[in-house]
Amino acid sequence: MSDQVQAPFGNFPTVRLALDASADLVTPVAAALRDWADREAARSVLWVDTDPEKADTAVFCATYEAPPELSANCVVVAAKRGGETTMAGCLVLATTRLDVNQAVRKRLGARKASFAPMDAAVAGTGMEYGGITPLGLPAEWPLLVDEAVAAAPAVLVGSGARRGKLILPGWAVARLPGAEVLSGLATPLGVA
Repeated sequence: MSDQVQAPFGNFPTVRLALDASADLVTPVAAALRDWADREAARSVLWVDTDPEKADTAVFCATYEAPPELSANCVVVAAKRGGETTMAGCLVLATTRLDVNQAVRKRLGARKASFAPMDAAVAGTGMEYGGITPLGLPAEWPLLVDEAVAAAPAVLVGSGARRGKLILPGWAVARLPGAEVLSGLATPLGVA
């Protein structure tokens, strides 16, 4: 039956329930789906096969006819206070900009917050750069979700690898373990 699954948007050659695609997922993502206590949410996640050379948002959206306003980016942030560094995942729509200096810094109680270096993000998540997803982030990391992502009918996110993406309803994003939905986490692109 999973071969008859359809994505809510886009033009993808292969669409499967993510739970049926564990062989195509990186270990932390497959484990997060398998172990997600909210089985309804876990069953709502789709995996779509895509070309890893077209993983960047703008190219991806044009190639697969995916609306940018339903594409979300998972950004890894390093927040520092004293000698302590807190890593966090932040999920915002691709049509917005994460407010690292105000919203993230304040929410994490940090003196300074910045995008995590690529090597730290990859090492910390066990995922490929350009494919980092909110599913399977380390359990001790906060997951900050912009309210626009949670309100979306469905959003496209990374799959943990540059090949493939995940599509899930906004309500399921809000139910991810450790997720905290926040107002004002992001601002529209072009707005200062």
